[in-house]
Amino acid sequence: MDGPDDAPVLVLGPSLGTTWHMWDRQIAELSREWRILRYDLPGHGGAPALPAESVGELADRLIATLDGLGVQRFGYAGCSIGGAVGLDLALRRPDRVGSLALVAASPRFETADELRGRGVIVRTNGLDPVALAAPEAWFTQGFAAAQPAIVEWAVQMVRTTDPACYIAACEALAAFDVRTEIGRISVPALVLVGSEDQVTGPAEARTLVAGIPDARLALVPGAGHLAPVEQPAAVTDLLVRHFSSVPQDTLTAIPLQAVAAVAPAGAPPADPETGPAPGTPEETGRPDPYEPGLRTRREVLGDAYVDGATGDGEHFAADFQEFVTRYAWGEVWNRDGLDRRTRSAVTMTALVAQGRPEELGAHVRAALRNGLTPDEIKEILLHTAVYCGLPAANAAFKVAGAVVREETTPRP
Repeated sequence: MDGPDDAPVLVLGPSLGTTWHMWDRQIAELSREWRILRYDLPGHGGAPALPAESVGELADRLIATLDGLGVQRFGYAGCSIGGAVGLDLALRRPDRVGSLALVAASPRFETADELRGRGVIVRTNGLDPVALAAPEAWFTQGFAAAQPAIVEWAVQMVRTTDPACYIAACEALAAFDVRTEIGRISVPALVLVGSEDQVTGPAEARTLVAGIPDARLALVPGAGHLAPVEQPAAVTDLLVRHFSSVPQDTLTAIPLQAVAAVAPAGAPPADPETGPAPGTPEETGRPDPYEPGLRTRREVLGDAYVDGATGDGEHFAADFQEFVTRYAWGEVWNRDGLDRRTRSAVTMTALVAQGRPEELGAHVRAALRNGLTPDEIKEILLHTAVYCGLPAANAAFKVAGAVVREETTPRP
């Protein structure tokens, strides 16, 4: 959650294979006026691997979480399968949804055979083929060529998804079809689509606009399926305009502990008389942060770097690498207080101050993957020249410049 505790609530739903980090570039602006709640799909981004059988079940789990937080009325923006969740909510729970934004969405996704065929591929070969194909499906060719760090970030998101949950989501989309029902949607809707989206493109968007009584179309030039990532400023501006035009009920303060206390869907409830149910984190203590830490470390630094640090057969440092993964990445990098962009900025600054160019290169690459632009990295290093010293900043510019050139030069 981001934004003022007493602001109107805006929920952001992710696309299949992504995590809530796909909305990182929208948060700074949206959280000025709204209390933003982002969520991960089951088995995505470290969320509990509890597959959902239908889009309706995903929507019900979200409503249960919002109930636990005391949220009644909210705005909702969802991308792809996140948009399907929004359509389901608008149809079945119009009392809860005040306004709706559907990004790269459709009343019917591909065909059931295509979606179930994707599940077969994952069952047979794992997620690697889907992960490697994701950038071509999600981004325009020019963007993918110019932003290899973001392409790698996209691949890692899919690779770190739980296969069973990915397959279940494909099955849920295979059964999803609201083409004959969207005329009943009574809330104002923005239908937003990238002009170059090859997955759920302008044709599907126009079907939604034609069917929903109070809907308008927004076409984002030069964007593919993940328009919030590829054209963040344009998408942010459209979302601000849409949700600003519809009054939202305000949300009273939500204590931070309330967020942490929301049980994953499928977890046994606590009994007020006997205490937490056996086997829940409340009963057994805090969950081990090692696996979430390893997942985050790979998402941020990339497989090659992490494998080089942890998988080279060097047993002498094995305990140290486990310590780094568990506490630096599992405990600190996974905290809610800062987004990954900010943590990358802080990390680069600390490495410059300590004179650690051997570590800086990896974290400049990570910063690009976390959404910082070369110009933003340049400004951070320029700032360190004042507070960390000219020689340290001079060395940092040499390291960062080489990484930025390597990562942003289009590849044949």
